[in-house]
Amino acid sequence: MGDNVFVRWEDRYEVGIPIIDEQHRQLINLTDSLFEACRQGETYAREHFVDALRAAADYVIYHFSTEEQIMQRTNYPEFPAHKRAHERFVKEVLESRKDFEEGKSFVPYGFARYLRDWILSHIAVSDKLIFDHIMRLKKEGVLNLSA
Repeated sequence: MGDNVFVRWEDRYEVGIPIIDEQHRQLINLTDSLFEACRQGETYAREHFVDALRAAADYVIYHFSTEEQIMQRTNYPEFPAHKRAHERFVKEVLESRKDFEEGKSFVPYGFARYLRDWILSHIAVSDKLIFDHIMRLKKEGVLNLSA
């Protein structure tokens, strides 16, 4: 990405559930902000990275709760496994945030890359399966998405 953008939303990331796509866009923006805080040098990163990290962690938790409500409401069969993947990721993010705040060895660039890669692979694989499930229910006439 020649314009110094670490990660940018692309239409191919859309899963087809408007609220989820909007939240994914926000997660991508937060990840890019996190990376941008890394690029500004050590002093800036120390001052701003923790704020960006907190915002990303809080938003990840908020987003996962939205996804989990949708999965529960539609009786998504892979809900338990998907929820476990969310819980493992949140644990990792919160531990990284704690390490950074306590001054432990922590590589901001590495964390921003981890966040980006996890989010994009999760969107591409796991979240698309939720959409497929919802579309199947809609096709079978057992789910009205406007309700």
